[in-house]
Amino acid sequence: MDFQGKTAIITGAGKGIGRACAELLAARGADVVAIARTKADLDSLTGAIGGRAIVADIASSAGARAAMAEAGPADFLINCAGTNVLEGVLEMTDAGYDTVMDINLRAALVCTQQFARARIAAGGGGVVVNITSIAGHRGFPDHLCYAASKAGLEAATRVMARELGPHGIRVVALAPTITLTELAAAAWSDEEKSAPMMARHPVGRFAEAEDVARALSLLLSDDAAMITGSVLPVDGGFLAV
Repeated sequence: MDFQGKTAIITGAGKGIGRACAELLAARGADVVAIARTKADLDSLTGAIGGRAIVADIASSAGARAAMAEAGPADFLINCAGTNVLEGVLEMTDAGYDTVMDINLRAALVCTQQFARARIAAGGGGVVVNITSIAGHRGFPDHLCYAASKAGLEAATRVMARELGPHGIRVVALAPTITLTELAAAAWSDEEKSAPMMARHPVGRFAEAEDVARALSLLLSDDAAMITGSVLPVDGGFLAV
């Protein structure tokens, strides 16, 4: 899969899945515009792969719009920025809800809006990939707002695909299982909690960030030209059993 001459905007590119996506797409020829909150992470990334870095907090609509304006036109948008606050039904706080929803859902919607407007003005075409989670499909304790945000983003993916398809813009979602990033480590470090989850994966392991990046590469390619509005689990068979 060769992405020479293509530009990809990746939110949450400083760490985890976003960083793995940036590294893989750059290795396959894409020009990467990396958006993240932490300058040190972006400096490390661009030092390794080149491309452009934008330090931004996209939790606010204004921040997301400013970052996308600075990023400029692109062929691909990968909405990977995400966070979690481990709260259950009885413990949920307004602050936790706002933190998760602002990053996981609203930022993706605003960034997609800005991307789509630019693509349509340029004549259409392009691909948006929303990184969601199997948490939007199964009820994991202490993931109340996280699950709601990811399920909401999958529903929004279908609306986006419906509305943007006539402009040649495909919109798809990737729903990874537990992926061994810093965020996941905080949620799944307790072996008593993680062991039953591991047992439900037919492949016998959790995902690596590179597993998600390779699936992303497939969905961005011309080989996926008829795939839009879909959610692809990258889950080692978790949802099948």
